[in-house]
Amino acid sequence: MRPVASSLVGTTEVQRASARRIRIPPFCIRIGDKIDLSRTEQQSKPPSKLLLEHCSFSSYSYLSNAQDWELTMQPAPGVDVSIRQAHPMDPWIKHAPTIITVGMIVILALHGRIAQPAHYHDFADQSVASGIPHAADVLSNVGFALVAIWGWLTLRPRRASAQLRGGWPGYRLFLIGLLLTAFGSAFYHLAPDNFSLIWDRLPIAVVCAGLLAGVRGDIHGGSQNKIDVIVLAFCAIASVAWWVITDRNGAGDLRPYLLLQGLALILIPLWQAIYRSPRADRIAFASAMGLYILAKVAELLDHEIAAAFGFVTGHTLKHLIATAATAAVVWGLTRRFSRAPVANPPCPLAG
Repeated sequence: MRPVASSLVGTTEVQRASARRIRIPPFCIRIGDKIDLSRTEQQSKPPSKLLLEHCSFSSYSYLSNAQDWELTMQPAPGVDVSIRQAHPMDPWIKHAPTIITVGMIVILALHGRIAQPAHYHDFADQSVASGIPHAADVLSNVGFALVAIWGWLTLRPRRASAQLRGGWPGYRLFLIGLLLTAFGSAFYHLAPDNFSLIWDRLPIAVVCAGLLAGVRGDIHGGSQNKIDVIVLAFCAIASVAWWVITDRNGAGDLRPYLLLQGLALILIPLWQAIYRSPRADRIAFASAMGLYILAKVAELLDHEIAAAFGFVTGHTLKHLIATAATAAVVWGLTRRFSRAPVANPPCPLAG
């Protein structure tokens, strides 16, 4: 089933009014299907035409113009389909992500260049282990690789499932970027300078692009997903390239790189709220966003945390917290398969 996310698109003809609660298999209603509900307990309500208000990989809402009811189905085995009062989406809400994106671009353009701090490479971790300099900052990147491998082995075999098909091109980019982050960040921390920093920032930008493309794919679906992945991957590379070029000209500018990270933090929860992603997904991604913000705070307090605790520095802690953030994303994606089967069974009610 191809996910659809626009408001009031597609129709489903109801041939006979049904009881308030019926049981119907998961993943079985498609746009344009004719549903015969005559096998359920009948009510005196007249037939009506239901317009599809919102549809994603795991929740389907149908708005009835005639009776102003909303039919909500959550695709879990033997789930009850309930009818409740509708709350149609305000048209302007769908445009909020675009408005925010344009607004952030304008604000950053007016702000002027954002330079890298002068002492950026001066990290608190000076430990050495088995000849590895800055050992804690280097070795703490192993977690990124482990999460990437876990996600790949768990999600790739299910990439064609209804729960993952729409967002998989983006999540694949996310996992590849995450694996490259483990190597790129470790390489950078062996000998921190602006050249090695390129290979740290580039995969991080790819991770952000992959998450944006993945969540957008969950919402919109269709062949457009692959185009979104290509465009966002190009933007990720361009954001780092812009910093490299401007830095070599003596005026390094981090605005595009920071914009990409900021958009991921803002647009992902906003998209999921607007298009009513499942609660478990929203919790997982919100946890990841919160942990990433905490990781950035730890990064800024690198020396202060090292002085306070002694056994760990802020940047090492940043790596560990960021690893937990990426694990929350992968956990949220794997949770989809504990809520619903991978298969897309035929619907016995479809005519």
